[in-house]
Order: sequence, then C-alpha cells, then structure tokens
Amino acid sequence: MMSSGLSRRTFSGALLTGLAAPALARAADAPADAVRDAIRHLDQLHTLQVQRGDAVVVAQVRRGPGLARPANIKSCSKSLVALLLGTAIARGEIGDVHARLADVAPRLIPGDATAGVGDLTMEDLVTLRAGLARTSGPGYGGFVSASNWVSYVLTRPMEDQPGGRMLYSTGTTHVLGAVLATVTGKSLLTLARERLAPAVGETFGPWTQDPQGFYLGGNDMALTPRAMLRLAVLMRDGGRHDGRELLPADWLKASLTPRTQSPYSGLSYGYGWFLSPSGYVIARGYGGQIIAAHAERRIAVAITSDTGRPARSEGYFGDLMQLLDGPVLELA
Repeated sequence: MMSSGLSRRTFSGALLTGLAAPALARAADAPADAVRDAIRHLDQLHTLQVQRGDAVVVAQVRRGPGLARPANIKSCSKSLVALLLGTAIARGEIGDVHARLADVAPRLIPGDATAGVGDLTMEDLVTLRAGLARTSGPGYGGFVSASNWVSYVLTRPMEDQPGGRMLYSTGTTHVLGAVLATVTGKSLLTLARERLAPAVGETFGPWTQDPQGFYLGGNDMALTPRAMLRLAVLMRDGGRHDGRELLPADWLKASLTPRTQSPYSGLSYGYGWFLSPSGYVIARGYGGQIIAAHAERRIAVAITSDTGRPARSEGYFGDLMQLLDGPVLELA
C-alpha cells in the first residue's frame, strides 16, 4: 500500500523522471558521440581531446602512446615561440615587435649575410615574412645539416621583400628563438619552463639543439597531449591561468589580428598562430598536431597524429578542420 507521504501523482512523477533521466543523458552525450563517430575513419589520428568550459567532454585515444606521454608537436612549436616573444616584449627585453635584428641581436648576423637581413623586424620573423628562401620542405635538409643554422638562414637569397608574402620556414622561427635566447641570456628551454610551464602543469623536456646550442625554434618540441590541451585553454581564456595573467593580454590581442595568409591552407596568420574563418586560433604541426581554441564557444582542442605522414590542407588537415568546424563546434 502506498504511504501517505507519497501520493499517486507524486509517485508517477518520480517514476517518469527516473525513466526520462537516461534519455536526457543520452541526448546530452549525442554531440560527443558525433565527434567520436566522425574520427573513426581518421587512421592518422592518435588522440583527440575537447574541453568545453571547465569540463573535458571528449578524451579519445585511438593510437600512439596515450595522453600522458610526450608527443612531438612539430611546428606547433612556432606558436609557442611566438608566445615567448610576447613575454619578452612585455618584460622590456625587446623594445617592441618592430625592433630590428641588427639592433636586438647583431652578433647573430654573419659577415656574409644576405643584404638587408639586419633590417628584419621581430614582426617579419614571427609572421614568417622574412622574405628569405624557405628552410622547410625541400629546404629543411640543408638547414639542419649546416654547421651554423642561424647563419645558414640569414645567408639564404631573398625571394620576396621583408614584410611581404608568407614564406613558411622553420629557419625563420629558429632565428627568432635564437634572438630570444640572446636577449634574455636564457635558453629557449629555460624560457618555456619559466613562462609557459605554469599553464601546462608540467615541465618541458629538452629537444633538438643546433651546433651552437640554440634550441630549434620551429620544430620538435615535445609535450603531452594533456599539456597541449592546457595550452589551448590558456589561449581560449586570453592568457589567464588560475585567475592571473600569465600571457600579456595586449600581445594575445595583437597575435589574433590577421597579418598574412597561408598559401597552402588559405588560413589567416597572426603572430605565430593560424586564424580560421569560424573563429579558431590554431597551432599546426606536421602530420596533424593541433592546439586550437575558440574563445566565443568556450572550446579548447588538442590533437596528436602520426608524425610520419603528411597532413595536407586538401587531405588529412582538411579532414581535421571539418571536424573542428562541424562536430566539435556543435559541442558548444
């Protein structure tokens, strides 16, 4: 017999609510399920994490060593070096983004440097508009086999005027990293540990160094996928971490202003970060390594992939952009 404290109407309502709860949960999980379904055919994908607000709503490990072991983030390193440039300007170690190489780090310029390299600005370097012949792609082997990587870059012929079109080049960012090490008196590794590690929750491990001891500015940095996600959250949250400003807000604002355009993906490019029409700010590395943030939708994303296979804009990287612009944004 039903107790006097629980009427038939109340009982029925409780029963219906209980029956509805699984359905409501399934409805809430549907967008995340759509993301999982969308990655089933991506055979290069290793890990995918999506954070919405404070909650990680997708954490998928398809292949590779998992979320807690370091992955080579490849050219995502360029975006992190750009953040370190912002900290150096904020601390007065470099005057501003228009400071010239000849004024900031003259000893890096070799005697046989290409005419005009002394006038290259930090903005030319961080936007990959130095004008010098590329040291990525077919030019990468000559770059990393040189006895002095910085000198090698600065003796390449000019293919465009400085500040002109984007010439994607790892060597350009390597020069920027060498500038940062020179003006601060600290290695790029030390700068990353001091200025970025508080946000990622773990230290940075050593990576490739050139013959002069400069850490490679534009490639081969290693982070765990979980640390990559925390960096995405830092970008999403305007450089704030645990209630304090870890990265200069004015630098981030300037970073997200389009300065040039990738000739490959068509994406705009700011100070070291790609900018999508849908509102993402993206660090992109060879093979499909991605750190992405969408401030308006409160979304942060980290993706790792097979570093031994390319991720072209019309291929796998294009697939990843469809994932970001489609099922991932629908999570917001």
